[in-house]
Amino acid sequence: MENRRNVKGRSYRAVVAVACMLAALAASNHARAQQVELIVNGDVITTYDVEQRMKFVQLSTHKPGVRSEVVEDLINDKLKVQFGRRYKIEIPDSEVDASYADMGHRMHMTPEQLTQALAQGGVDADTLKAKIRSDTIWQNIVRGKYQGDLQIREKDVLAVLQTEKKDEKDEVGHEYRLRPILFVVPHGASQLAEARLKDAEALRGRFTDCDSGLKFARTLRDVAVRDVIVKSSSDLLPALRDILDKTEIGHLTAPEVTEQGIELFALCERKETTEDTPEKRQIRDKIFNEKFQLKAKRLLQELHKQAMIERK
Repeated sequence: MENRRNVKGRSYRAVVAVACMLAALAASNHARAQQVELIVNGDVITTYDVEQRMKFVQLSTHKPGVRSEVVEDLINDKLKVQFGRRYKIEIPDSEVDASYADMGHRMHMTPEQLTQALAQGGVDADTLKAKIRSDTIWQNIVRGKYQGDLQIREKDVLAVLQTEKKDEKDEVGHEYRLRPILFVVPHGASQLAEARLKDAEALRGRFTDCDSGLKFARTLRDVAVRDVIVKSSSDLLPALRDILDKTEIGHLTAPEVTEQGIELFALCERKETTEDTPEKRQIRDKIFNEKFQLKAKRLLQELHKQAMIERK
């Protein structure tokens, strides 16, 4: 019995020793991964940060990242966040998470699916979130600091229009007056969703004007008729503009499945406007972006001149 206890004791100590060695090796690898690459005004950028950004560039552009460019981008991000602290501009985690979720939505992914896609490329979700935070801070700073200089005058927009097209009168947009109608479907009720889709199609078939159609929709069970929304064609994607332009006034758009249920839009009014067309919006955005990038570039150059950057 004593010999058995001695053997078990030696085996246990051996297991503990191996575990300690593995833990030490992991810690050593982690330390190497966290080796300091450079210090920007006291804030550290590690080799892990650089490797993560390199992987993110590879994943997002399908091209290998250039290390010197990646390091420069990380320095810029540090300077942006530091300058934000000077102006007491902080972005809460909830706002970063919302932007992260919105980014996933544009790629038809949930936040969890986006995180999984990043992980498959060896990228930690925090790497992307850190980039979102620095970019959001920077946009707030530049917009606030140069608010007056970033104003777009209507005559600037018209001047660009005249150089691109001979007749400005041809530029016509639309303003749409819409009433959203929602057939409520509880989350996870897929069988009910199919039935509600048929109900929505039935309503669409008998809906011929907004006055009587909305009154009837209000009488239906678990159907919400929401307040009026007004949209300009310049606010909408071309595909959505095309749908609304093809929908007869007083009729419903095709039903769509949303997180809340089945949604349709009653088109109650559509009128022409030349005040804010899609073409004008594109020109206005282009002028703004050019001004924004010029101001942002100059400010970042000033921050670089003032920065204490120590390369290891």
